[in-house]
Formats: sequence, C-alpha cells, structure tokens
Amino acid sequence: VAALLGLLLLRRWHRERQTVPRLSEKHVLITGCDSGFGELLARQLDARGLRVLAACLTASGAAQLRAVTSERLQTVLLDVTCSKSIAHVTAWVRERVGDQGLWGLVNNAGIAIPTAPNEWLSKEDFVKVLNVNLVGLVEVTLSLLPLVRRARGRVVNVASVMGRVSCFGGGYCISKHGVEAFSDSLR
Repeated sequence: VAALLGLLLLRRWHRERQTVPRLSEKHVLITGCDSGFGELLARQLDARGLRVLAACLTASGAAQLRAVTSERLQTVLLDVTCSKSIAHVTAWVRERVGDQGLWGLVNNAGIAIPTAPNEWLSKEDFVKVLNVNLVGLVEVTLSLLPLVRRARGRVVNVASVMGRVSCFGGGYCISKHGVEAFSDSLR
C-alpha cells in the first residue's frame, strides 16, 4: 500500500512539473471562432489564462465570443480565402505579440458543405471547400510561421478521420487529407 501511494504521489509530482511557465504571457491565434470547436477552444484557453487571439468570419460571431470571455481575449475578422484578410490579420497579430512571437496557431476554420456524391457536385463545389479547408489553412500558416518560430511555438491543424478514409464524397474528404499531408510536410 505504501509503495502504491508512493507511486501515485510520484506520478502527481511529475504531472505538476509539466506545466507551461508564464502561461498568461503566451499568445494563441485560433481561426474559425464563430462557433463549434474554435469557439469552445477560445473560451477554454481564455479561462486558463492564455492570451487568445480569436479569428472570426463574422462580426456577430466575434461579438458573441467577446460577450462570454475575459478582456484578455481579442477578436479579429478573418476570411481565410482572402489573401488581403490574411495579410491584415498577420500584421494585427505581429502588433500584439511583438518580439515574443506566437506560441500557438490553431487552424480550425473549415466547412463541410457542399457534400454529396461526387457526380452531383460541380468543380466550384470542390473549389469552395478546398479554398477554406486547405488553401486558406496553408496561407495562414505560411504567413504566421515566422512568428510561431520566434516563440518556438506549435501549429495545430484541425483535420478529420475523413482525411484517411474514403467517405460520401465532395471536397471535404479531399481537403482534410490535404491538411494531414501539409501537416506531415510541416512537421
């Protein structure tokens, strides 16, 4: 019993040592914070004391997020399919993080619709999904990578199991497989 108790205390001591120092000084940018996983992650990281930079597609999504978070969380409008919007957000992030850099980039923005059997879709349907889920993610990452490197930070790309298995159809599975391939090459 004493040995088991000793092992439990040792495990607890080891886990507590693995905390991130100065967490309240770290900046994390999350895309796709209007709803879903992005909104939930922004709220959770804000509650843990991080400096969250939440990128939303709509002003109403940004306002709703600000209403339920602390003043540490800042929002910015971002359309990941627009290079001008990405450049604006990159400059905005650089102003906020300064020489410290960006500790985390979470590429969460994405869409799943339209999804249908391939023969029901047009090329434009595929392009729409690919531009948001893959091409936008790549451009955001490449734009912010110097800031992530400065902080020795991490990039988290939200993919899906659908990127590894065949699915119903459409650009979603293709885009998520592309996200996994890009993540592998980035690694």
